[in-house]
Amino acid sequence: MNNLDFNRIPEHIAIIMDGNGRWALEQGKPRSFGHQAGVDAVRRITSECTRLGVKFLTLYTFSTENWNRPVDEIASLMSLVLSSLEDEIFMKNNVRFRVIGEIERLPKEVQEKLQETMDHTAGNTTMQMIVALSYSSRWEITRATRQIAQEVREGKVKVEDIDEEMMSKHMVTNFMPDPDLLIRTGAEVRVSNYLLWQIAYSELYFCDTYWPDFMEEDLHKAIQCYQSRQRRFGKTEAQVEDNNL
Repeated sequence: MNNLDFNRIPEHIAIIMDGNGRWALEQGKPRSFGHQAGVDAVRRITSECTRLGVKFLTLYTFSTENWNRPVDEIASLMSLVLSSLEDEIFMKNNVRFRVIGEIERLPKEVQEKLQETMDHTAGNTTMQMIVALSYSSRWEITRATRQIAQEVREGKVKVEDIDEEMMSKHMVTNFMPDPDLLIRTGAEVRVSNYLLWQIAYSELYFCDTYWPDFMEEDLHKAIQCYQSRQRRFGKTEAQVEDNNL
């Protein structure tokens, strides 16, 4: 951690928390055991992000495609969502909880608990933790396109006025900045339909560590790697250096 530049901590970190099931199976235990261990990792990393000064932490918890998993595993995951929201980590760390995704597809009791937690933490200000639940980026982009098309039909928007800013405002993430750093654990090297619009210029970091084993030191390594890169956003290296003078 001594190698971190605290003036360049990413404002927004997004994480694909992969490897829970494989972590459990390699230990001869059911996949549900891995998901429970994954919750412990969420608590650990959430606390560390608040300590480091991260302002937004977005966690890919359950994708739209995950509805295709075995029914018993989905039920276990939904139960885990309910129990994990009882955790006082939000109040202890002054974290505001938010959720993005097709919430209406979730069991009613889960929807109610999510809303209760969002209401309870609405006044917290140190960091916002956003859970992507029943979420996929293609769903989000399709949703935004339909909304804009409806506004065009109603005469509220002209076709020639549609631009990137308008699209961004119609995304479910319109309340937060795009991720500076995207981390994926679990040795897979893909983004799996996650924040595709938002990560256009995010720095990507992949590691072999399964999510339940992802420790504070692993987070520090990811941030250190992020800080070693030059973010150019289409400019030349010389232009970026001139702007930093």
